[in-house]
Amino acid sequence: MTDVVKVGPQTLRARFLSGSFVLLAGSGFVTGINFAYNIAVARFLGPTAFGHATAVYTLLVLISAVTLSFQIVSAKMVAQQASLQARSNAYRAFHRSAWTCGVVVALLLLLFRNLISRYLNLPDPILVVLLGIGAAFYVPLGTRRGYLQGACGFGRLASNLVLEGFVRLCGSIIAIMLGYGVTGVIDANAAAVAMAYLCAIPKLPAADPYELRIPDAFREALQAIVFFVGQVVINNCDIVVVKHFFPPTPAGLYAAVALVGRVIFAFSWAVINTMFPIVAGTRNQERRNQGVLGTSLLLVLVIISVLTLGLRLAPAEVWTLLFGPQFSVAGRYGLPYLLTLYAITTGVYSLSVVIIAYEMSYKIANTGWVQLAFSGAMIAGIYRFHSSLQQVIWVQLVMMVVLLVVVAVPFLINVLIGSEATQEIRASAGIRALRHVSEDEVIAEFLKNDFHNPEFEEYQDSLGMLVTEPDLNDPGENAKRRALLFIRHGSLWRELPRGTEWFEVQLRVEDLLRVRVFPRAHWRKLAQGDYAITEVAQCLSTEQCQLVVDHAFLSKIRSLRDWVQLDADAGAVLLIGLDEKSPLTILDGNHRLVAATLNSADAFRRFRFYCGLSPRMAQCCWYRTNLATLFRYGANLVRYVVHNPEAELARLLQNS
Repeated sequence: MTDVVKVGPQTLRARFLSGSFVLLAGSGFVTGINFAYNIAVARFLGPTAFGHATAVYTLLVLISAVTLSFQIVSAKMVAQQASLQARSNAYRAFHRSAWTCGVVVALLLLLFRNLISRYLNLPDPILVVLLGIGAAFYVPLGTRRGYLQGACGFGRLASNLVLEGFVRLCGSIIAIMLGYGVTGVIDANAAAVAMAYLCAIPKLPAADPYELRIPDAFREALQAIVFFVGQVVINNCDIVVVKHFFPPTPAGLYAAVALVGRVIFAFSWAVINTMFPIVAGTRNQERRNQGVLGTSLLLVLVIISVLTLGLRLAPAEVWTLLFGPQFSVAGRYGLPYLLTLYAITTGVYSLSVVIIAYEMSYKIANTGWVQLAFSGAMIAGIYRFHSSLQQVIWVQLVMMVVLLVVVAVPFLINVLIGSEATQEIRASAGIRALRHVSEDEVIAEFLKNDFHNPEFEEYQDSLGMLVTEPDLNDPGENAKRRALLFIRHGSLWRELPRGTEWFEVQLRVEDLLRVRVFPRAHWRKLAQGDYAITEVAQCLSTEQCQLVVDHAFLSKIRSLRDWVQLDADAGAVLLIGLDEKSPLTILDGNHRLVAATLNSADAFRRFRFYCGLSPRMAQCCWYRTNLATLFRYGANLVRYVVHNPEAELARLLQNS
């Protein structure tokens, strides 16, 4: 694994703004194409047939809950990888699963085509069959776009979105001119998806037979599915329900009104698409200091305000000219009123999505479940109140305002509390990161401290130089050292959460107050529930400690005390924690650091400290021991019981 480039103070926001402008430009182009597509279909087909086409297309958008789930999980996992090979492995795993899921979705649509057709009052079930063909390509398209997004290939991602819209527009116009009507329009939609899939092939290195396994993929996928199911239901269920309850002409009018929501959300989603991979690939401190969330909310708010104001000021004749005379609505609640009200509704919802997606980018967030609950409540509300089109929109607006309050208030409270706590800790005792280091460097330092153990005896002569003089730029050497470490510490290292970031850090004397010894073996007897290194050292200085630990342990500590006093470089100590402000646990170096602490308050300065940080570190039993983490540890032992690190090391040595 290669080093991750550390982002400078202004670079993160600059990358976000640059990527946002690329995707906003692409989204603007796509929006223009889609707007032209809807105007062309509406003018040529009329409200009734336009309502049919929009209802079928809305089903495709509902299926996008699955597509976007694969896209966002792929983007997050790809963004968190530090090498091209690791990105490739993550993508390949999701792409295979996406194809399986796409075929299943297509078969379900084929099986229930008649039921769906009757519910939506469609003229022919063949429309649902054509949709199924498009869906088979649509789901795996999400993984390909997720790779582009996670690798920050915003230009290619925008181009692919433009290509899909262009094929949909041109294909629909040609099909209508040839007399194929609604069927031809749905054909064009399916062809657009297939073309976008075929043109989004990423350039990948050769497949690695030892592919990266992503232990948290299921939880990430579940989070994404919950989020996008709620999102597509909120954005599209109103069109489906209106198509069911209202006659064809007003249903077609509502489909035209709903276009404004899709335009606003498309622009907002461009901002989110840029924010997500950048935040996912950024460490905690950079994320807190850069204000990416505030910038995202501000951009979305500007987009909402400009578009809503434009809709409010546009005269009704503009819409009649664009869509045709059949789309005119007389009276106070005409098309400008409905369009403006719908724009405000979508805008309020877009602000909620920014906050939810920001949380999802770096942790497993529960707000997706909140959104899903509101989507169900919104459907129930529309079923209860649908006497007019404006009443349908008002139900949605009320629900979206409540959702924004429910999502934003707890988040803002946590941010304020976290900010105050961070300032207080920085003022008193905070670790300082000296540099961002790779996992390969940490493993090399771990082996230097541990290579004298009997488990490595057969390798000490032949691989001594590999350990004592490591070349961190050689991927082959790094793989051998990893396999070598796993001979003795595989079960320990595998418990660390995926995406753990490593730093060389500087500790002050006051930082020792939140450093804890490893909660195992002799330390459990000695600590008696309090694993703080200062408490353990104090206990060791008393005579009572001889009653709870054996003589060999005490002899080792005394020997290390003498050695630390003589050696100017006492090696590296590995720490793990949730973030810079949380308690830290010693992963390697317990005996040495305790012995140094017994000598003097500042003897620990002879060590070099490496700290692994992850917001999911509480899942690791070495950091927090409880039934859940012990069960996870046991499950991993069973999962890797057949894994043979000696054989893997032999294979690597033979290949070299």
